[in-house]
This record gives sequence, structure tokens and C-alpha cells, in this order.
Amino acid sequence: MKTFLNPFRNNRGAALIIVILIVSVLIPVALELNRSTRVDIYDAANLSDGIRLTYVAKSGFHGAAALVGNARGDYDTLREPWANAEALSAQSASLFSDARFVVRVSDEHGKIPLNKLVTGNTVNADIREMLVRLLGLPGFDLNPKQAGEIVDAIIDWMDEDEEVTGAGAESAYYAAQAFPYAAKNGPLDCIEELLMIKGMTGEIFAPTEERPGLADLLTLHGTGALNINTAPKMVLMALSDGITQEAAEKMDLYRRADGNDLSGTDWYKKISGLGNIEIKAEMIENQKSNAFRIVSTGMAGQMERTVTGVIQRSPFRILTWRIDG
Repeated sequence: MKTFLNPFRNNRGAALIIVILIVSVLIPVALELNRSTRVDIYDAANLSDGIRLTYVAKSGFHGAAALVGNARGDYDTLREPWANAEALSAQSASLFSDARFVVRVSDEHGKIPLNKLVTGNTVNADIREMLVRLLGLPGFDLNPKQAGEIVDAIIDWMDEDEEVTGAGAESAYYAAQAFPYAAKNGPLDCIEELLMIKGMTGEIFAPTEERPGLADLLTLHGTGALNINTAPKMVLMALSDGITQEAAEKMDLYRRADGNDLSGTDWYKKISGLGNIEIKAEMIENQKSNAFRIVSTGMAGQMERTVTGVIQRSPFRILTWRIDG
């Protein structure tokens, strides 16, 4: 009697193997599709949150601009509401359900006007002295020689010629860099341009909670004289060799105290121990300032968006504008 083999029964093992292979391929595909979908959802949520925080930051910016515009009086001081932007920041938590902004305002006329350092090929000696003195202050970790070299490089970056000033640098130096470029030979268009200049580092330029930075102490919008009523304490120290850190602290306390008359530029002489300090009259002013820097950061959890700009008070307009984050 003949026996016939069933061909289908012999292929059952092969079919099982094929099914297992298909499932082993489909599972990773499904997992990757799930992961990709979740990433897209999170990216969309982050984008939405980022846009929302940008508008929160803009709210703080325009709120601070309103404080600047509504300031009264013939001259600016650090007693005015715009100088106490912390109060505005504190109110922001009640304006948004789960977000807030932190805003900071500074008077650009209280900072060293960098674009007044050089006119054509003529150097303003007073501003040069201030810059060298500023860079020599504790916090920048520079000796007088290093400070002078950086200022020389800034002068060469801005003057119209290609002659090297002291230990400065002109286009030949920058052309030899890994990514070559030429000296500007003109005024700066933004304060961050300093980072392109020989000797300038991020540590010198950018402030942190632990150390100062030139970004907070220099401006491109000043008139040439500084508002002594609003100048940062380190800028006060740069005005004269006689203004020590202790003297700058006394000046800051005096100008913030209610009732002290700041209508003249020599009010610092009324402070005990500062009567003999001399600041060149042409270097300081206390007129009403017309340019203010506003930094507003929208926050929610670990996410932040920052709006930074400089406004002109009268007539109001935004001079510079940047969004970070």
C-alpha cells in the first residue's frame, strides 16, 4: 500500500517562521512610528509654548516701555518706576495662569558711549581713559597693559585708516585668522560686534551673576556725556581714578535716597569723603535721557523666551529688537 505525503503539512514550520519574521519587522516599525508621532506632538507643544512665552516677554517689554514713557521730571534718576522694574515683574504672575515675565530696564545714557570713542581718525581721549580704567577694574582680571591693548584694538576697528594703534589690530591681523574678515573702519552697528575685535572674549563681554560684562556697561546710543544719576556703579568708578568701589557705593546710596537733590552734576561732592573727587564737567550730565535698554524674559517651568531691545523715549520708537530662546 502506497503512502502519500501531505505537502501542506510539511510547510507549516516554514509558515510559522515567516509569520515570526513579519511580526519582528512590524513591531520595530510600529514602535518607531509611535516615537516619531510623540516627538512631533512634543515639538508642536514646545513651539506653541515658545510662541506663548514670546508674547509674555513682549508684554513685559511694552509694560516697561510705558513706565519709561510716563516718567516725569526734568532729569532721570534711579528712584523712578522704570528703575524699579522688579515691581512690574512681581505683578506679572497674576496676569498669566502659569507663566510670568522678568523685566530689567537700564538707561543707555548712563553707559560709556562707545561710538563716541572715535570720529574719523580722531580719538576722544576722555572716553579712551574711561574704557582703560573700566577694563582695569576688579572682575575683568586684566592688568593695565592688557586693558590698553583691547582699547587700542577697538580704536583700530573703528577708525578710518589701516594704521595700527599701539597694540591694536587692523585688517591685516583679521585677514590672517582661520575665518578671515576686514576691520570695520567705522562705528559699530551692534554691541555684539565687539566680539569680533582682537583681545575681546566672551568672559569680558557677557555678564553673569558672578562677574561683570561690557554688554551692560557700554552703549551705542549715548550723546558723549554720561548721566551720572543712572550710571552703573562700575561706570561711576571709570569716571575718575579717585572713585573707589567704596565711593561708588556711597554715590549709589545717595542718589537712590529720597530727598537728595540730584539736579546738578556735582551732587557727589556733598557726600562725606568725596568732596575732593574731580570728574570732568564735560564727561557727565543729568538731562532727561532718551534711550533705554529693556530686557524681558517670559518664563514657564524650565522654558524661557527673552526679548531685548533699545527704545527711544521721545518720540517713541524701537531702535533695536531681538528675540532669544
